[in-house]
Amino acid sequence: MFDLTDALLGTIVYSEHYSKMAEDQKNQIDNENKPSTRSGGSSNSNGDRSGSPGASTFGFETILGKLVVDNGLVTPEELSECSALLQDSDGQATGHTLADILVNHEFLTRRQLDRLQTDFDTRKSTQRIQGYRIIRKLGAGAMATVFLAQQESLDRPVAIKVLPKTFSENEDFLLRFYKEGRAAAKLNDANIVQAYDVGQSGEYHYFVMEYVDGTTVHDLIVEKKKLTEQEAMPIIRQVAKALQHAHQRGFIHRDIKPKNIMIAKNGDVKLADLGLARALNDREAAEAEAGRAYGTPYYISPEQIRGKKEITPAADLYGLGATLYHMVTGNVPFPGKNPSDVMHRHLKKKLVPPDHINSTLSPGFSQIIEMMMAKDLSQRYQNATDFIEDLDAVAAGGSPQFAQPTLDFAKLAEVAKSSSAHAPVAQSKGHITLKNSLESWLPTIIVAGAISFLLNLVLLILLIT
Repeated sequence: MFDLTDALLGTIVYSEHYSKMAEDQKNQIDNENKPSTRSGGSSNSNGDRSGSPGASTFGFETILGKLVVDNGLVTPEELSECSALLQDSDGQATGHTLADILVNHEFLTRRQLDRLQTDFDTRKSTQRIQGYRIIRKLGAGAMATVFLAQQESLDRPVAIKVLPKTFSENEDFLLRFYKEGRAAAKLNDANIVQAYDVGQSGEYHYFVMEYVDGTTVHDLIVEKKKLTEQEAMPIIRQVAKALQHAHQRGFIHRDIKPKNIMIAKNGDVKLADLGLARALNDREAAEAEAGRAYGTPYYISPEQIRGKKEITPAADLYGLGATLYHMVTGNVPFPGKNPSDVMHRHLKKKLVPPDHINSTLSPGFSQIIEMMMAKDLSQRYQNATDFIEDLDAVAAGGSPQFAQPTLDFAKLAEVAKSSSAHAPVAQSKGHITLKNSLESWLPTIIVAGAISFLLNLVLLILLIT
């Protein structure tokens, strides 16, 4: 099932400030399903309901029964049972609310009730966004809630991302939220989720964008385990076209990952979530973010991990390479026990070639992924145009121009040493047959030939460029 929330909500930002805020929100969500510690029965007999879960707005209490059934928290029969407890045997009101009874009889936890209240208040606020009619909630996460709405003036569906109050009260996060909207508005490409509006309604800040009815690359990986080379190519090429557009207009995405790549039902691929996008010439932001890692650990580039000021389009191509690696192997490039471990592996651990995991991948396709994920920035694709050219060459049955096979000289030296150790011993002292001589020198000749080939290749490239 398509989880639009995962794609449109904010990403993981690895600075202590935002991580703590996101963790607090996540804990609230994760604890929703913990059993209530309250025993069954009625609340205080004296009618004092201070702190009662039923201390809610009238509008919420009126619609609560429908909400709990629609969300699958209780059955219609259970709701009828609870509603019957609102009156005593004489038909008189007990003074308790439906919320009281649902919680006290453990049909709901306090956190679930609070969550319903928050969603109700958010939806009530967004109903007042001029020009938009809220249809339903698409999802909620640590960073925001996303609604499906109808833009009345153009009669089209849109997605509206609404910040929770926790983040709405934080100036830094609010600044980043509006920055995302403005960055998205400057990009107009068929492969990028379009931004329509950003603003404030009451206490809530919202971001209106194109609604994509479909799935995500993450969902495809979960469903298929891994994609074939032929399935992955057209998807990744469209994302590369989106990056090409963004880079040419002076923006880097900085958070390429499977959940941020949407696939509409008609096959169109859309790059989403510009929450970490930054202008290439934004020196102020580069200085402010220096030394901190912004991104998602499984797909983040080495230079982002190090908090470098100069983050170039090559960082997005690394993230796209990590995403493509995950798509065709079914594994993230560098798994780890925690985010720090994963990021350390991005910096230090050698990448297992993708065709070593999925033997059906063509050599040229595997070479492309390895070049995308080169740790050394100078050995990586510097722009999306070169990458697309190589991808098209492989799709047409040819070889990539920029991504070339790499020679493992350490492995060659190991083979040479092993071969020398097992060379035949001469029959008489001081005399070596021609055959044995050739066998002894063969590994050295191979290494020398490989070095010569590599040097000639470099000279050829220099002459061409």
